[in-house]
Amino acid sequence: MLVTTEEALPMTLREEKADMKQKQQHFVLIHGISGGSWCWYKIRCLMENSGYKVSCVDLKSAGIDRSDANSILSFDDYNKPLIDFMSALPDNEQVILVGHSAGGLSVTQATYKFPNKVKLVVYVAATMLKFGFWTDEDLKDGVPDLSEFGDVYELGFGMGNDKSPTSAVVKKEFQRKIIYHLSPHEDSTLAAMLLRAGPIQAIVSARFTQKEEAEKEVDKVRRVYIKTLHDRVVKPDQQVTMIKKWPPSDVYVLDSDHSPFFSTPFLLFGLLVKAAAFDVGCN
Repeated sequence: MLVTTEEALPMTLREEKADMKQKQQHFVLIHGISGGSWCWYKIRCLMENSGYKVSCVDLKSAGIDRSDANSILSFDDYNKPLIDFMSALPDNEQVILVGHSAGGLSVTQATYKFPNKVKLVVYVAATMLKFGFWTDEDLKDGVPDLSEFGDVYELGFGMGNDKSPTSAVVKKEFQRKIIYHLSPHEDSTLAAMLLRAGPIQAIVSARFTQKEEAEKEVDKVRRVYIKTLHDRVVKPDQQVTMIKKWPPSDVYVLDSDHSPFFSTPFLLFGLLVKAAAFDVGCN
């Protein structure tokens, strides 16, 4: 008779192992516009080597998802992979959502839809707007202004050249200067090979419910913001403004560019673990 290693363990050890697996914290990492799951490769490696469960989701038109960004016109469509992922989770499982840059909008929407499945939300240099983009002030707070660098975007016009652009990606000659200026050259080179146009029209259409009941449920979920001091995309003053308007439970600071998963991966990993450990200590 074939006996597996698991079956060979004494009952008490098997129960302890099952209990540890049940308590294993599950991080769900969400990229920003033009990025993909690949952005998180250093963080995923550090986390999995330390015993955490990690899932990385490619949103529509990102990473290995082959959708055309110019065909994605609504935020619900863009964010569907994350919503489907959350929907498929068991009702008794809670995850830690981590959103980078525009991924902050994605994790906020997921928290509205599945507040009981979210233990903690971490915003990393991210757009953190409680209701999304309802006003011009919201756009000023949450949308990167890169005009100081010149004509930096390669735009797509999926609805015609006389209409608003439907997609955008930072031109290769500007990517390191703006997004990765403190990151290792090998990582900015990798990014230059993998960055894809993102569906900007869909992203700026992100709006979340303003119903009082849903708002209360979202506010019950603990949030942490990780500021990036040398960010040239979501600039420090934008981050401060969003934090003041929707104060999180804690604010951590990294001496990094817009991409701390490349420029300061060990420090970012440490802060994610710290945020998660605090959450465990309170339960």
